[in-house]
Amino acid sequence: MKGGKLVAFGLSLIVVVGVVIAVIVGTNRANNDSSSHDDKDDKVLATTSKSIASVCSQTDYKKACVNSLSSMANNQSATPKDFIEKAIEVAIQEVRAGMERSASIGKAEAHDSLQKMATEDCKDLLHFAIDELQASFSSVGDNELHNIADREIELKNWLSAVISYQQTCMDGFTQPELKNAISTSLLNATQLTDNVLAIVATISEILSAFNIPIGNSSNTSSATTATSRRLLEANNDDEEAVHNTENGFPAWLPSGDRKLLAARNNNPQSPPNAVVAKDGSGQYNTIAAALAAYPKNLKGRYVIYVKAGIYDEYITITKDQVNIFMYGDGPRKTIVTGKKCNRDGVTTYQSASFSAVGNGFIAKSMGFQNIAGPEGHQAVALRVQSDMSAFYNCRMDGYQDTLYAQTHRQFYRNCVVSGTVDFIFGDAAAILQNCLIIARKPMDNQQNTVTAQGRTNIRETTGLIIQNCRIVPEQLLEPVRFKIPSYLGRPWKMYSRTVIMESTLADFIQPAGWMPWSGNFALDTCYYAEYGNRGPGANTNNRIKWKGFKVITDRNEALQFTTAPFIQGNQWLGSTGSPYYLGLKN
Repeated sequence: MKGGKLVAFGLSLIVVVGVVIAVIVGTNRANNDSSSHDDKDDKVLATTSKSIASVCSQTDYKKACVNSLSSMANNQSATPKDFIEKAIEVAIQEVRAGMERSASIGKAEAHDSLQKMATEDCKDLLHFAIDELQASFSSVGDNELHNIADREIELKNWLSAVISYQQTCMDGFTQPELKNAISTSLLNATQLTDNVLAIVATISEILSAFNIPIGNSSNTSSATTATSRRLLEANNDDEEAVHNTENGFPAWLPSGDRKLLAARNNNPQSPPNAVVAKDGSGQYNTIAAALAAYPKNLKGRYVIYVKAGIYDEYITITKDQVNIFMYGDGPRKTIVTGKKCNRDGVTTYQSASFSAVGNGFIAKSMGFQNIAGPEGHQAVALRVQSDMSAFYNCRMDGYQDTLYAQTHRQFYRNCVVSGTVDFIFGDAAAILQNCLIIARKPMDNQQNTVTAQGRTNIRETTGLIIQNCRIVPEQLLEPVRFKIPSYLGRPWKMYSRTVIMESTLADFIQPAGWMPWSGNFALDTCYYAEYGNRGPGANTNNRIKWKGFKVITDRNEALQFTTAPFIQGNQWLGSTGSPYYLGLKN
């Protein structure tokens, strides 16, 4: 619901708008002289109102931005908040239109099962995109202008997901002509979403330029400084506190929650909402049946205990099934399995044995696998788009594309992930901490690539962080580990971002460390980094010389990729029951 316009700041905005906007536009024109922006951008901004020019000055698609806000050109009382709302509103309209166009094109042009499935995927993905844009619109509308900056992280989280959904839609098509047609049909939607993210990313600067107080920014700044100091200086003490507690759970977790999270089938101290058992000893024989019993208007968590067994069923935690906690008897005892794969005409998105969509999903002591084998090509074991999701003591086993960390903020602790080609991939803000990462023996003429991160916009808050993990070969790979090249990753998209830090890298990792995706694609624009790693594979003397790669030497730079600042783990991991540390391990 759209919030009311500001009263306290309204008059002052109108008074200063002309002066400040002129300064902003002038500054950006000066910057454009030494940047990659061409003269057309200046002309576009020069031919619109100063207010619209100020909002659109930092966007990548200025003409699209100006056109989307043109109806407000003569609104002299409009505030930056009004422009942001309008930009999101128009983006929603364009995503809806793009969804209709892509569905029509897919229906007419898709001639095989894979392309038809990709068309259906697009419909689902663009619905998710609209949901996230609507959440962004509501967040802006429900907050006073000076508080919007405090919502910047959340807005960027949602908008990053929108961009990922749009890209995933296009990636599903393998016929070049059809893929190009779908991309063209979504062009307006993708450009306007990009622009909204650019506007949100600079909201603090805009409000500061207007001399508008930014919520509790001064307090936030001091708090951030204090947090940084604590993460740098006291992290080892925090880690010790995590482990020296009842049942391995943090001391700050209430006793009742610790009992719940520690429940087992032998006289559980706090019974779950649903018990699944293949042998009939539970309330349900399948995980799907337990999920179907998810109550409406749920308050708190819905807890599902899945007893030991191999569950050959395709599971999706839907977007409406939020705050589910699912635990098993161990990652080698409670296993969800499947074998859908690209070879059999299934899109990567649809191949997952288990998909977690609803926000706040937690899994503990479970295994997820895809048994299609290396010849199945893309075959996902676990796909995660759940925001603020956590996986503790879990296994994800497959070959190509094992773990699809698709969108939002994700945390993995004490997990095992195995695979061959790009087996940890996606466009989430994901942290793997204290995990075992196992490269398997691939097919002939294949190489191993641990990661393939999918950030397509430099302003996205996404990236893949591997911290204090071990990257090792499986036993079958061990004797031929120097004959089969194994790399830490390759840049899947233009702004792929992956950081491996404080981890142990076995000797099978190629001295170059990373490999290209295709030619020179993204080598200058990606962000690939290593910090404080150990082991024979961690020697960086012969690493690739890309502009987009660096060995981090500044501790403060490494700190920005830790749990607290990167996924705001200090705000939500406490409720998951998973041990963690917020900053650097050492």
